[in-house]
Amino acid sequence: MRNKVAAFLFLISVLSNAQVVLSDFEKYPVFQECKDASINRLPDCFNQTIVDFITKNLKVPDKVFQEQFEGKIVLLFEVTREGKFRLLYTDAIYKELKIAAQEVFDLLPVIEPATYNSEATYMQFSLPVLLPLSRNKIESNLMESTGASPRLNKPDVNATENKLQTEYDRIQNKIFDLKNESKSHLNIPLSHQIYSRFDQELNSVGVNTHTASKPFLYSSVDPYYDFTEKAAILRKPKTTWLGRKWYNEHMVQIQGDNYWITLDPAADLQLGYETDELKKNSFTYNNTRAVFVQGGLGKKINFFAAVYESQGRFAQYYNDIIRSLRPDGGNPGIVPGRGIAKEGRKGDFDYPTAEGYISYTPNEFFNVQLGHGKQFVGDGYRSLLLSDNTSYFPYLKLNTKFWKIKYTNTWTSLRDVRPEVTADGSFRTKYMSNHYLSWNVSKKLNLGFFESVLWDDENDRGFDFNYLNPVIFYRAIEFSTGSRGGNALIGLTGKYKFNNHLNFYGQIVIDEFSGSDILGSNGSYKNKQGFQFGAKYYDAFGVQNLTLQGEYNQVRPYVYSNNEIQLNYGHANQSLAHQWGANFKELIGIARYEYHRWYGSAKVIFGTRGFEIGDINDVYYGGSIYGSDENRPSDNGIDFFQGNKVKSFHADLEMGYLINPATNLKVYINPIFRDFKSEIQDVQTFDTNTLWVNIGFRTDLFNWYYDY
Repeated sequence: MRNKVAAFLFLISVLSNAQVVLSDFEKYPVFQECKDASINRLPDCFNQTIVDFITKNLKVPDKVFQEQFEGKIVLLFEVTREGKFRLLYTDAIYKELKIAAQEVFDLLPVIEPATYNSEATYMQFSLPVLLPLSRNKIESNLMESTGASPRLNKPDVNATENKLQTEYDRIQNKIFDLKNESKSHLNIPLSHQIYSRFDQELNSVGVNTHTASKPFLYSSVDPYYDFTEKAAILRKPKTTWLGRKWYNEHMVQIQGDNYWITLDPAADLQLGYETDELKKNSFTYNNTRAVFVQGGLGKKINFFAAVYESQGRFAQYYNDIIRSLRPDGGNPGIVPGRGIAKEGRKGDFDYPTAEGYISYTPNEFFNVQLGHGKQFVGDGYRSLLLSDNTSYFPYLKLNTKFWKIKYTNTWTSLRDVRPEVTADGSFRTKYMSNHYLSWNVSKKLNLGFFESVLWDDENDRGFDFNYLNPVIFYRAIEFSTGSRGGNALIGLTGKYKFNNHLNFYGQIVIDEFSGSDILGSNGSYKNKQGFQFGAKYYDAFGVQNLTLQGEYNQVRPYVYSNNEIQLNYGHANQSLAHQWGANFKELIGIARYEYHRWYGSAKVIFGTRGFEIGDINDVYYGGSIYGSDENRPSDNGIDFFQGNKVKSFHADLEMGYLINPATNLKVYINPIFRDFKSEIQDVQTFDTNTLWVNIGFRTDLFNWYYDY
């Protein structure tokens, strides 16, 4: 493009060379340069100022000179009630001229708007521009609005028609702002690998963060971990469309006036090989194709949706777990954390799922979400209060943050899919309401208070609006609705930051409110409690980005169960808390490391559990949460691992490369070793020893838990 051509422009009104006639109630828009001009001189001053501005800033495209074009372009523009310039329509032979005209108008300042009867209004103008620019001249008093003697609150009919006819063409895709996502009120996908990237920043001493209630919002993490800056560091210097989309960007990026949208394909493709001492070696696979869309409408509304279509065959022990969760209705099983599976070819599983939500943030204190997804409460790898290992469920969530407090209320609808409670082919509905209060007691100490209650649709009770009160004590409502009207449990969380590199965390869950039984030594079945204790060590031993984590969990028998089985702490035959249910002790060690786009993680889990023996309706030992403690073997003497005692060891290693940070697309290899030793060999529980190696290509939007 050539240097700017200095030239003058003149404006031609519908009454050629006529003086602008304004009524006694009308006033022209006012540039800053015209503040001191008399009202009669305002049109001339406006004319001269915009001409000067366009003369200095208009850039004529090279194509105009190359093709020796002589003619004109016509610009229809408006000064709005807010004093902003809007280019409504451009008549031009070249698209490049339209772009050049828009670029000039984007540079114009906000000015004092026109007025009519002392009220701000808009004024429209028609501006023919002769090309070459040397043909233009300026004559005084020729700048007019689009009417000969316009009423300022009524646009010219032809101009309005042009504006409507070109409404579609005026919708333009702007340069995508990388801060759209990082400043939004969207959830960061619940992935341990993703959350480990900023875990240290959120746990620095002195920050007023709340890390136990998940998923996090991007806007709540960005002040401590600059997503845009991190993306710039990882950005690859790709100039081709394919290179940018593969390594750096969303597939589709739409940026408009106060809105944005991204659309991406997603995948979870795994190919594995299993060796099992009880069967022949075999190949495994998972084939998930998906698409997800997210965006923002203004600064207060965000949305996300993802649809997955999946087929798979897994290691034999995991296939057995899927089939053990079989729902009513003839389907063979439920894939943990995903959903109900249909029978595929050759015994494979076909399991479609979907998730999504709308997020609304009216001000700095509140965020409201309505969606279908998962939640997590805790700072550890596991949660004894609410975990993401179940299938998706519908929810309404209210986050309130002020002072040193974050208060989270969640209302959900759950399903009991057992044949015993299915009626007319429809699963039984139950509801859960919980709240979690996180309080930063000091720069180093955080305490959290959790309470949850479940109730079902018995007696057409439906959703109990008593539980909509976000500050009520749920246990009191449980009593008021009848002794078997609901099932409540409470919990306590804590975290202490020893320094910026080391913190300790823990949880306590209590499912039976009998102090004498909990504190007593007789082993009462009412002693339904569990606890967690863990520690994280960031930049371990001075190695940057190396994080070590140790965690211990134990839950006594019968925790999360209820004598009315449909009121247990479960959804779709899965525990809402720890995936093992109850009656176990567990020790976990995790190491994570990142270097640019490369990452690695190693995990070992030692566990001892008590499984059920025979028919759970005859004698219930408290390992599964789908039993009634009325079938307990005794009132006292209840101890860990009663039933069929099992010792297990699980180890997995994942090494991978982050292909695209914008979509969390990665490629990886994941060998898993599992050793499972049972004291009593029966049809459901028996010794297995498995080595399972996967290679995968995955969009990391959720957690897989293979450590059953």
